[in-house]
Amino acid sequence: QVQLVESGGGLVQAGGSLKLSCAASGQTFSGYAMGWFRQAPGKEREFVVAISWSGSNTAYAESVKGRFTISRDNAKNTVYLQMNSLKPEDTAVYYCAASWQGAHGLGYPSDYKTWGQGTQVTVSS
Repeated sequence: QVQLVESGGGLVQAGGSLKLSCAASGQTFSGYAMGWFRQAPGKEREFVVAISWSGSNTAYAESVKGRFTISRDNAKNTVYLQMNSLKPEDTAVYYCAASWQGAHGLGYPSDYKTWGQGTQVTVSS
């Protein structure tokens, strides 16, 4: 019943930054862990990062750890992905996803089954 809409994608040079947003509507996302996934041309969709509803727990893919930061503002029903030091290999369609995991849970990538439509991030070399 939760609808997710991503925004903030675009074209950026290597080393630059972008901030993605994911706005949830349709119902409160109380208890929902939120994640970002991405799919690059010719590759499978892959996990990027997730955050628990409480914000107390996060998990990052090794490839983005130290460069990307996930955050959420539950009062605004919005999740953010701050992406710094972008690399050409970060080029992908980025998807926001939700999974009901209670206050502190993250679940696993396969648990995320509610998706936004994605936003394109292109990093030029």
